[in-house]
Amino acid sequence: QVQLVESGGGLVQAGGSLRLSCAASGFSFNIYAMGWFRQAPGKEREFVSTISWSGDTMYGDSVKGRFTISRDNARNTVYLQMNSLKPEDTAVYYCAAQRGSDYFAESAYNYWGQGTQVTVSS
Repeated sequence: QVQLVESGGGLVQAGGSLRLSCAASGFSFNIYAMGWFRQAPGKEREFVSTISWSGDTMYGDSVKGRFTISRDNARNTVYLQMNSLKPEDTAVYYCAAQRGSDYFAESAYNYWGQGTQVTVSS
C-alpha cells in the first residue's frame, strides 16, 4: 500500500552535490507534508527539512543555505537538493510524510521510507 522510496544517495566529495528523490505512493500525497530526516552512525535521527502541502519550506540549522527541499505533486515526489556537502552530512537520509503540520516532530509523521545512504568524503 503506502510506499516511500528514497533514491539518489551515494558517495560524494566534500563540496559536492547530490539530489535525493522520494517517490510516494498509496496515500494522498498532495495533502501531506513531506520531510527529510537523517541519521548518522551512533547519533539520533535529525530533522533536515520539511515542505508543507502548500509548498512552505523549513530547514534545520545545520543545512540551511545548503539544502533545498521541493515537491512535485504531479509525480508524487519530494526532492532534497544538497549542495556544499560536508563530511558531517554523512548519514542515512529518510523521507517521511504526515497529514498534519507538526513538521519538526518525528512522531507526527505517518509514513517513512527505508532510507538512502549519503557519504561525503573529505
